[in-house]
Amino acid sequence: MAIIRRNDTDRGLVRNRGLDPFEMMQDLLRWDPFRELSRGVVGGTEAVSFIPAFEVKETKDSYVFKADLPGIKEDGVDISLTGNRLTISGQRQEERKDEGDRHFVYERSFGSFSRSFTLPEGIDVDHVQAELKDGVLNVVVPKKPEVQPKRILVKGPGEGEKAKA
Repeated sequence: MAIIRRNDTDRGLVRNRGLDPFEMMQDLLRWDPFRELSRGVVGGTEAVSFIPAFEVKETKDSYVFKADLPGIKEDGVDISLTGNRLTISGQRQEERKDEGDRHFVYERSFGSFSRSFTLPEGIDVDHVQAELKDGVLNVVVPKKPEVQPKRILVKGPGEGEKAKA
């Protein structure tokens, strides 16, 4: 089995695939100028950093935050709630490299991260729950009962009063 080394320029804007204008347009549309910033390219060398992917959603009774944190243990994550600002931070430690090891591909990222989210008014700070299971962090911030949507019953004529005989 042959190991093929891949260069990061293979994922960039310019590819050596010929001069097909349709392929060039597809490359242009897929190009993400912020990818270079998130990878931390400094002075021609790449500083690898860990930036976890988050999913944030609102349900009828809470706000749910999910983050992919592979390789991080519970004690490596710090979650704080100050007022209506939720901050999730942590660090993914780099594994020890032996001098005699020869890496063919090294794409895993390590380092510290911090993400902050501003929540709307009406959250129940006393009942926030967080769980890290199978590399996925799940934080549930419940809404106070008074700010949760309530169903209003619509009455027809004569339903609210006794019918007069």
